[in-house]
Amino acid sequence: MQIYSYRLINFHKKMTNSSTFQSEKINQHIVKWLLDYATNAKVKGFVVGISGGIDSALTSTLCAQTGLPTLCVEMPIHQSPSHVNRANEHIDQLKNRFPNVFNERADLTPIFETFKNQVPSSENEAVLNLSLANTRARLRMTTLYYFAGLHGFLVAGTGNKVEDFGVGFFTKYGDGGVDISPIADLMKSEVRELATFLKVPESILKAKPTDGLFGDDRSDEDQIGANYDELEWAMLQMEKGKKAEDFSGREAIVFSIYKRLNTINQHKMNPIPVCEIPYNLKKYIK
Repeated sequence: MQIYSYRLINFHKKMTNSSTFQSEKINQHIVKWLLDYATNAKVKGFVVGISGGIDSALTSTLCAQTGLPTLCVEMPIHQSPSHVNRANEHIDQLKNRFPNVFNERADLTPIFETFKNQVPSSENEAVLNLSLANTRARLRMTTLYYFAGLHGFLVAGTGNKVEDFGVGFFTKYGDGGVDISPIADLMKSEVRELATFLKVPESILKAKPTDGLFGDDRSDEDQIGANYDELEWAMLQMEKGKKAEDFSGREAIVFSIYKRLNTINQHKMNPIPVCEIPYNLKKYIK
């Protein structure tokens, strides 16, 4: 049983009952940003991978609101039925609400199995499972760009601020391989608030966050060791310059989890390092 500190519980209440989060104006701001970007890039629309989770549901709804063609792609790989059902429910709802929305389904299970049979395995089960989970995400990224190429669309990312810039809870060149990130400046609690405002299906709003990369119902919290409200708290504490020794009990545990993941996943968050050659070592021909 997890024991939550008084301050963490209060933080959760403060985040979920915030009166300063202006859903309507933020909604309008993101939709305008999407439309302006697509117009300037001279692309025709957006493609979004639909997982049955709240982030992809919100992102696809925002893209649909631009009025540009929005392609929702479901890409199951040994997917849990609950994920598939929520994804289909959302796609059906979105198509009923927006005439510019259409969908495709690409069952990647056979491709994934073929890949597994063509590469070496490993006796280290944890490492093998993680590598295969990341492979699922990369197969989906490849599929999204296939559809984007067919239609002249942008691939819209579904990562939120805590995932993308806090703990790095995404696959490099997988779900992190996108053209634009419309919700990457929103905390998970803000994603929930905006998704509620935009009437995302209740089944998705209530579902435990999960990346769906392991073929079961394990949640993000199961993998990380902390929930998103806790991680948001830790992210803000770190921005204030706090250290693990400033806390005790559950707070110290959560802060340490956040700090560890933030440190080891910097390679995902920062630009790819480039080895710069000193000018005097290069020979230029004029």
